[in-house]
Amino acid sequence: NRINMKKILFALTMLAAVPAAAQETYENANIATDDLNGTARFVAMGGAMEALGADISTISTNPAGIGLFRHSTINATAGFVSQQDASDFDWSKKTSMSFDQIGFVYSKQTGSQSFLNFGFNYHKSRNFNHILSAANSLNGASQNKLSYIKGAEDCFGLEDDGGVWVGDGNAYSQLDYLYYNVLLPDADDGNFYYNDAKGYSMIRGQKGYIGEYDFNFSGNINNRWFLGITVGIKDVNYKSYSEYRESLVDASNNSVGDVLVSDERYIDGAGFNVKFGAIYRPIEESPFRIGLYVHTPTFYDLTTENNTRLDNMTNVGNYDNGTSSERYKFKLYTPWKFGISLGHTIGNMVALGATYEYSDYGSIDSRVNTGGGYDWYYDEYWEDSESDRVMNNHTESTLKGVSTFKVGAELKADEHFAVRLGYNYISPMYNLDGFKNGALDSPGSYYASATDYTNWKATNRLTAGIGVNFDKLSLDLAYQYAITKGEFSPF
Repeated sequence: NRINMKKILFALTMLAAVPAAAQETYENANIATDDLNGTARFVAMGGAMEALGADISTISTNPAGIGLFRHSTINATAGFVSQQDASDFDWSKKTSMSFDQIGFVYSKQTGSQSFLNFGFNYHKSRNFNHILSAANSLNGASQNKLSYIKGAEDCFGLEDDGGVWVGDGNAYSQLDYLYYNVLLPDADDGNFYYNDAKGYSMIRGQKGYIGEYDFNFSGNINNRWFLGITVGIKDVNYKSYSEYRESLVDASNNSVGDVLVSDERYIDGAGFNVKFGAIYRPIEESPFRIGLYVHTPTFYDLTTENNTRLDNMTNVGNYDNGTSSERYKFKLYTPWKFGISLGHTIGNMVALGATYEYSDYGSIDSRVNTGGGYDWYYDEYWEDSESDRVMNNHTESTLKGVSTFKVGAELKADEHFAVRLGYNYISPMYNLDGFKNGALDSPGSYYASATDYTNWKATNRLTAGIGVNFDKLSLDLAYQYAITKGEFSPF
C-alpha cells in the first residue's frame, strides 16, 4: 500500500494590542498517533518550532513556546486534504475541507523582560479521512476457511438459540462467528467444497477526527527561561465502512460464487493529557535556544460499536446471510512522549528549527473495564479498569518505538513577506512480522469485526508555505505532502 496525502492550509492571524476496546493493536495505533496539523506557519515549517516558539500551535507540542509571545493574538486555520490514487467510496471523499485550528493567546507583561501568558487552542490532532482499497489472488486460502478451521478446533461453538460459547482458553471474533454460523459446509457427500478462494477484493472508507482542546499557562524569567504547562482534552469521533469480498471455489477449482462482508465501525469518547515544556537561552547575547518537553499519556475512555453483515451469494451453505452487532466500552492509555529541540534566529530575517521526538507505541495500554459504583456523598460515578495483558503483550510484539525528526526554516525577504520550508521523517511504528491475531483470549479479539491489517513503514513529509504581514493582520498559506508505504494483508 502507498498513501499519498496533500494538504493546503489557509490561516488568518490577528495581532491584538496589549493587553487586548479493549480495542485491538491496530485500531489502538490509529487512535494513538497524531498528524502534523495546526497554523499554516507551523505546518509550513514542518512543525519544528518547539524551541522557536511564539506560534500558537506549540501549545500542543512544547507549551513553553506560548511563553515567547509578547502580544495577544488570535489565529484561525482551515484547509483541504486530498488523497492521491483514490476514488470516493460511500461516505468517504478523496478530497475534503478541514477546519484545523482556532485559538488565542493573552499576554500580560509582569516585569521589564517578563511576561505571563494564557492560551487556548482547538486543533484537529488526527484526521481519519482515508480510503483503502486492495485486491489480489488467494492461493488455497480464505477467511472462510480460517473461520471453519477455528470452529473445527472448538475455538467456539453454536448454541441452539444461535448464541455462541467460547472454548476453554480459546477466543473467537464476530467475523469468525458469522462465517461459521452462515457458511457451514454442505457435507452431504462428506466433502467441503468451498473452503478455498481464488481471490479477494476490499475497500474501506473512514472519516472523522480527534479534536484537541488545549489550555495553557506559560511565561518567562528575565527573557532566558521560558516555562509552560498545557492541559489537553481530546474528543474522538471515528467512523468507517468496509466491504470485503471473496470468490470461493470447490474442490475442482470451479467457482461457486462470492461472499461479501460489510462492516460499520464507530468509536467515540474522550481523553485528557498534560504537557510540560521549557525553553532556555544558554547565552544571554544570543537568540539560540534549546527546548525540552514531555507529554503524559492520553487517558481515553472510549466506546466502540459495530454492525456487521455477511451475504452468502454462493450456491452452497445453510443460510443466505448473517448479521452481528456489538457495543463495548474500554479504556486506552497512549504512550509517553519526549522531545528535544533547537532554535535560532538571525536578526528578523531567518528562523531555523530542529526537533527530535520519541514515543514507544509498544507500551500502549489497552484496559478492560471491570466495574464501578456510585459515591452518594460526592454524587459521582466511578469505574475501575485493569490492563488487558493478553492484548498488551500482542501490542508490545507488534509495535515499537517511533522517532520523529523535524526541521524547518523561515526566510523573510522583508518585514512583510516570508517563505517557509520543512521536512519530517517518522520511523516505522510496526514490526515487519507483526500481524492481527484473531485468536487472542481478549475482548479486543472477541469484538473484532474485521481481520485485515497493514504494517505501515516510514512516513516522509515535505512542507512549504508563504506568509504576508499587514501590520496587525497576517495571511499564511501552507502545503504539506506526505507519503507512507505499507504491507497489506486481508487476514
